[in-house]
Amino acid sequence: MITDDIRKARQKLVLDHFHDEVRQEWDDVLSTFPHPRYELIPLMKVHDGDRAVRGYYHDSRVAFPDQDHEIIALRHSDDAVIVEFWLLGTHLGPYGGLPPTGNRFRVRMTAYFVFDADENLVCERIYFDSLTMLKQLIGGLNMKRPRNWILAVRCLKGLLAMSGDQPDPTLTDTPAAVLK
Repeated sequence: MITDDIRKARQKLVLDHFHDEVRQEWDDVLSTFPHPRYELIPLMKVHDGDRAVRGYYHDSRVAFPDQDHEIIALRHSDDAVIVEFWLLGTHLGPYGGLPPTGNRFRVRMTAYFVFDADENLVCERIYFDSLTMLKQLIGGLNMKRPRNWILAVRCLKGLLAMSGDQPDPTLTDTPAAVLK
């Protein structure tokens, strides 16, 4: 069982992490990890290490420069802080193979901030419904406007290109839980 002091320290670290992400203070966000690692479960992608995580930050803020969070709930487990939140922003740059649509999104997410036995943050593991996000990014295109037809085709091509990515094996080759 974790103590109240550990719970408070973890919560402060996680809230600082969220705050610094919104401010786009990447050095401060990275300082919350001894070795940064993000696992994006719906996309089956892992960003592991300083260079990969900085690339993730760059790409996500090019796509959604006004990205923000609205925290719904924060919970503690023996080895993690679990945060439910709304992620929101405007699609103003490419997102993977998806060209910018200019549409806003608001998607409910859950992030597991996983800690090791020494109280180091070892991973942020993020879950969300990617279809909800895509519906908001693409579904708002007014197909009565001919200029959106080309954008819709580009979106479809981008989605098809993204669907061919191989999942990260660290997310698929997992051992079964040992339940006691």
